[in-house]
Amino acid sequence: MFKKILIANRGEIALRIIRTCKEMGIKTVAVYSKADEESLHVRFADEAVCIGPPPSSESYLKISNIIAAAEITNADAIHPGYGFLAENAKFSKICEEHNIKFIGASPEMIDRMGDKASAKSTMIAAGVPCVPGSEGIIPDFETCKKLAKETGYPVMLKASAGGGGKGMRAVWKEEKLQDAWESARQESKAAFGNDDMYMEKLIEEPRHIEIQVVGDSTGKACHLSERDCSIQRRHQKLTEETPSPFMTKKLRNDMGMAAVKAAEYIKYEGAGTVEFLVDKHRNFFFMEMNTRIQVEHPITEQVIDFDLIREQILVAAGVPISGKHYTPNLHSIECRINAEDPYNDFRPCPGKITVLHAPGGHGVRLDTHVYAGYVIPPYYDSMIAKLITTAQTRDEAINKMKRALDEFVIEGVKTTIPFHRQLMDHPDYVAGNYTTAFMNTFKMTPPEDE
Repeated sequence: MFKKILIANRGEIALRIIRTCKEMGIKTVAVYSKADEESLHVRFADEAVCIGPPPSSESYLKISNIIAAAEITNADAIHPGYGFLAENAKFSKICEEHNIKFIGASPEMIDRMGDKASAKSTMIAAGVPCVPGSEGIIPDFETCKKLAKETGYPVMLKASAGGGGKGMRAVWKEEKLQDAWESARQESKAAFGNDDMYMEKLIEEPRHIEIQVVGDSTGKACHLSERDCSIQRRHQKLTEETPSPFMTKKLRNDMGMAAVKAAEYIKYEGAGTVEFLVDKHRNFFFMEMNTRIQVEHPITEQVIDFDLIREQILVAAGVPISGKHYTPNLHSIECRINAEDPYNDFRPCPGKITVLHAPGGHGVRLDTHVYAGYVIPPYYDSMIAKLITTAQTRDEAINKMKRALDEFVIEGVKTTIPFHRQLMDHPDYVAGNYTTAFMNTFKMTPPEDE
């Protein structure tokens, strides 16, 4: 087992990893930018190393600084969390070259599954259902036009190197295709330094349902059931739940076995997520695979009583998995609390938290790195907390979430707490009747003091 793990991340996920390491008797090293000097992950790690100024390009994305921090502290493993370098094949390879275990996917695996066009062709070979469309990169616009006609409108153009909704365009008519092609490529080039595009049939009224998988060094994989991530804004998830209200026993089995087939076909090692689009007829199609821990992993942990970070560390140390497939026996909901103003188009609101009162009680979990007096820096993602409620039934989990949101007081900055509180009362959400288009029609009710 590892003696010391460096966490190459910040915020709540860094603190989350530190907690599990401490429970396993493993020493921890936090790295931080100058903007994060007062963050809780710095305070609770055994050691902490400043790796640069506030911009992530000069700190959390600076591979040489992170490797240097691991070497001076004698860390024998690095956990990348999610985001930043978690799915960076170069970083994984450099860790390998320095005899530091990367607690995540191998460079080859990241390359294979990180490029969406490559991942799709791999999944077709594995026999996993995929959305109809191009089999790889589209070389030019004329090919794009021909493919769109063959696939049938509406189609979705996607950046091969994309993520977070960048470089994605839905096209409903042929006359809109060229504008979409050019703008998607420009956006992808600016965001990822790569303008390769591929195309898929646009699945109408889809749900975004993902399957959590874990694979070990023997090539064996298991699934830990599903998470419904369909409540999204601009392709960014806002809230997640498990089990999905759309799920049936047969669909869970079919999707779970497809995800296991995908993981075993590529001999996947570690925790990963196979993401699917599910249409209104419950046909499911492979969308992508995330070769890392997900933001929303706590809801899976809650419903099957399982520490996914611990499992990641064990698998990285060569411990084989049990091979058991899991079914949720409780219901869990996660609300991502962002420092954003939901009454003003979710505008980011960095600044100082003057008052914080955390909710508590049975079945309430709060993953956060902030506290009263903490200054939210403007340089990073605006998520400051994840509020998770767990109960015997979905209705009970919703009611518990309402109560917890009412208790959750953050002053000094605007947050998305009011959005989540209104969401929990929305009749379609309460009925479990929602798709990825839900936020297109959702309107915030103005605050009472206006």
